[in-house]
Amino acid sequence: MTAPTTVRTVDYHTAGEPFRIVAEGLPPVPGDTVAERCATAIGPGGSGTAPRRGPLDEVRRLLVQEPRGHAGMYGGFVVPPDDDGAHFGVLFWHKDGYSTACGHGTMALGAWAVDSGRVAAPDEGDVQVRIDVPSGRVAATVHRAQGRTTGVTFRNVPARVGARKVPVATTLGIAEVDIAHAGACYASVRARDLGLEVTRAALPELVRAGREIRAALATHPATWHPDGPLLSGVYGVVLHEELPDTPFGPHQRNVTVFADGQIDRSPCGSGTSARLALLAEDGRLGPGEDLLHESVTGTVFTGRIFADGVTEVTGTAYRTGDHAFTADPYDALGAGFLL
Repeated sequence: MTAPTTVRTVDYHTAGEPFRIVAEGLPPVPGDTVAERCATAIGPGGSGTAPRRGPLDEVRRLLVQEPRGHAGMYGGFVVPPDDDGAHFGVLFWHKDGYSTACGHGTMALGAWAVDSGRVAAPDEGDVQVRIDVPSGRVAATVHRAQGRTTGVTFRNVPARVGARKVPVATTLGIAEVDIAHAGACYASVRARDLGLEVTRAALPELVRAGREIRAALATHPATWHPDGPLLSGVYGVVLHEELPDTPFGPHQRNVTVFADGQIDRSPCGSGTSARLALLAEDGRLGPGEDLLHESVTGTVFTGRIFADGVTEVTGTAYRTGDHAFTADPYDALGAGFLL
């Protein structure tokens, strides 16, 4: 194990989805931008879900794998921003590697930056935390009342629709899949088209369907991003179902299956952005209307979209602990394992 002997983290959860923040003690990550540093972390010939081994990835593996983490863990390495227009940058990671966008992580980082004093904030009112991520510059507006953080609004890079009603064969039948880019590429499918409901009991089937759809779309041209391979390819599959509309707009429940079968416990921030773009194109979400987006765990985000494709997603993020993880050189398990 070449990672530091001790790695210190601050952990948050956003709507139930964990986010483990590493702000110091990292090995050098060469690059002039966060996107270049992400490419460095992935390594030559690697991919977002199959990075090359290296000092930084040893830290990721240590923190995401058991017994220090778990297959549903998510986190980020805080790195320098692209320029002084942002407060900091971040490299998002999960059990399989790295991602180019993460809405729930951006919300957690905004809360952490304010709660830790890294970004000054009023006791009453809002403050914007600007963050460079591999897909561009995003912002977390942190809402404050009575000296505490009460919520965070994530403003994403512009979202756009890639393709509609792409037929995909799965073991549960043919699904018509919509593709949208929102910092990462997401495929959306109605769960009922596969005979499924978005429930905890159906998670094994939902995960299987998500993995099959992601694999089937691996070479589909609509998953390609003009900025290159780092932003291309399906990152997550959003399996969703309709709930009764609210007075403010549509109401949906989803489970997002990302990377290699990982389940988002939150409604998925970037995935919500992708859903907003699709709903807007369908004419189901107009100016002044909100999507109430519910997760399989029952937590919610509220999302809206503007004329330029920029989306905003609001949720809550709470600190869950501070940790000093140790890697004993005599530990035969090393960085750990995944089940």
